[in-house]
Amino acid sequence: MSNEWGPLAGLIGEWEGTGGLDTAYSHSRGEVVGTPYLEKLTFKPFGPVDNGSQHLYGLDYKTAMWRDDEANPFHTEVGYWLWDGATGEVLRGFVVPRGITVLAGGVAAADATSFRLTATKGASEYTIGENEYLAKAASTVSYEVTITLGEDSWSYSETTTLQMTQFPQPFAHTDANTLRRVG
Repeated sequence: MSNEWGPLAGLIGEWEGTGGLDTAYSHSRGEVVGTPYLEKLTFKPFGPVDNGSQHLYGLDYKTAMWRDDEANPFHTEVGYWLWDGATGEVLRGFVVPRGITVLAGGVAAADATSFRLTATKGASEYTIGENEYLAKAASTVSYEVTITLGEDSWSYSETTTLQMTQFPQPFAHTDANTLRRVG
């Protein structure tokens, strides 16, 4: 695979991670809990996508996460990761089927082995959209993720900051995992 995908090239393939940790508010327990999870993720390359003078290379991605031996995942996402080699911009656009869409972005070198993406609700760039229920009960005010690439592995650490009815101050929901290449 050529370097048109910049720092995203190392993500192409199929991945699994068994050591994920989701730290979030549990509505059923009424408290913040740390929950281990298994994750399966695929990245399929495409491009170029020409947008005027802009040339993007991307990854179509899908991920699902399961707690313990659950039959159905507790979290899924679909979206795109994009690389603009001319500007060094990395984008991650994704939808979560709870009624939220995120477009996070940042800048990285083509050969970067670590990079950070952010989004803020209401921003003109790198922003967050959500449905009416979430806006009232658990509004996402910011999102950030740090990606670290390794040899046939990669990891992420992300924080989704929420304004929830259960807390007077914004709450940091965190997720982290290390995934290994399986295909």
